[in-house]
Amino acid sequence: MSFIDFLLQHSPALIVAIPLLGAFLTPLISKINNRVRNVFVILIILITTILVMLLASDVFSGNIHTYVFGSQDLTVPLVRILFEVDAMSAFMAIIGSILLLVSVIYSWSFIDENSGLDKYYTLVLLLAAGMFGMMLTGDMFNFFVFLEITSIASCALIAFWTNKGKAVEAAFKYIVISSLAALFILFSIALLYGQYNALNIAVLGSVIQFSYLDKIALVLLIAALAMKAGIVPMHMWLPDAYGRAPASVTIILIGATQASLYGVFRVCFTLYGNTINLSSASIGWIIVLLGLITMLIGVAMALIQSDFKRLIAFSAVAEIGFIFLGIGTGLTLFANNQMFGLIGTTAMSGGIFHIINDSLDVGLLFLVAGAVYYATKETSLDKMGGLARHMKYTTIFFIIGLLAISGIPPMNGFASKLLIYESTFQLNPILSIVAILSSIMLLAVFVKVFHSAFLGPALPKFNGVKEVPKTMLFAMGIIASIIIIFGLFPDLVINNIVDPAVNALINYSDYIREVIPTFTGGF
Repeated sequence: MSFIDFLLQHSPALIVAIPLLGAFLTPLISKINNRVRNVFVILIILITTILVMLLASDVFSGNIHTYVFGSQDLTVPLVRILFEVDAMSAFMAIIGSILLLVSVIYSWSFIDENSGLDKYYTLVLLLAAGMFGMMLTGDMFNFFVFLEITSIASCALIAFWTNKGKAVEAAFKYIVISSLAALFILFSIALLYGQYNALNIAVLGSVIQFSYLDKIALVLLIAALAMKAGIVPMHMWLPDAYGRAPASVTIILIGATQASLYGVFRVCFTLYGNTINLSSASIGWIIVLLGLITMLIGVAMALIQSDFKRLIAFSAVAEIGFIFLGIGTGLTLFANNQMFGLIGTTAMSGGIFHIINDSLDVGLLFLVAGAVYYATKETSLDKMGGLARHMKYTTIFFIIGLLAISGIPPMNGFASKLLIYESTFQLNPILSIVAILSSIMLLAVFVKVFHSAFLGPALPKFNGVKEVPKTMLFAMGIIASIIIIFGLFPDLVINNIVDPAVNALINYSDYIREVIPTFTGGF
């Protein structure tokens, strides 16, 4: 066995284990030198990212990876942990790895003047381990454990600026919501385990009967994960957490939020896919309506914000609505008529594609907001102006983010939103019109920001403002480059990573058959 084959075989475990090991070593490395610590953390995340890409390249070629901690004989009824990685898991892991790598590069200068950085980087690596664990595990209880690790690390990072009361308040709101969600998830797991004596997602998916207790468990799981994903009306924590955390933390929180959104899809499509008629029009319409409400409330709240980061946070809520609109439209079209199957797949591709586009676009805007704060120590748009004269590169990155999140070509947001517009039009033209109007309103929101913060005469108090350090510009440049590449070559992205992820959700039986070879269910 070659070294590459060895890494590929053990990559599901290494992707979680390496950040976890790094988290425990970081305080010790900090004793040597701060620069050495920063290089060490970046190296840990870089190695993890390489492993994610290696695993994803194999998974996208049609393989599903299982990794068993314990007895390798799956027929022996022992307690074990099983990681199972299909194309959807790998797709989400790619998003998480990109955001983490950009974050630690950005943090080098952005957070450098603060104390307690050994704790900061330890928490970042713990969050990375928890987030990847949520995406790769094939076990419900371990999903809960990794969710708790992610929540605790996220809470501490949100409150990192403890001298700011609003940051501590935001962290308190987050941990309350997270604790409530964790309680729901743990109780639902207990209901499933009590009935089927199993915790593995594939095993549960093959035997679940959709009993009364199963329905209760489903409601609790969806409510908890939707709460963590920031779906309206359970989004109340998101603007505070995103808005008060350091920008380098906010971009990782986006990945953690998307991991919870992944949990929603895994529960609906894989865990309950064999018992719920997911092609039921009613299920699809519920998701569509949730998407519309989330989209409209997010945009409406963004319009009235004067704080730079809270405005972006509400825009992030709206973008989650686009994702749900695409997924819901796909399910509804599948149910209405078989002739719409191709259009339904297009809708789901748009929704899944928008997950990575949303992460990149919103992430870039938060990094720009962080750069503005780093240079000016200001977050209120009413107190900004003329920054384009002093921060030319940051201004360019903001324009790229503005065009991308508004769905303007040739940026990546246009590609995914176009798929959503086309498919929703087939379901109901009004849905497409509402989605387009929401994008136009987002454009108006960020044009207002561009005018308030970057245009106009330079304010006297900003005369000494200069461009942010190169590491911050480099981090923003990485995301901006990916945004442009995805926008210029959307077919390449859709064919190679999006469509495999969509097929993995639809053909949930493949996921189950990897553990239960005799399973015959299907979408």
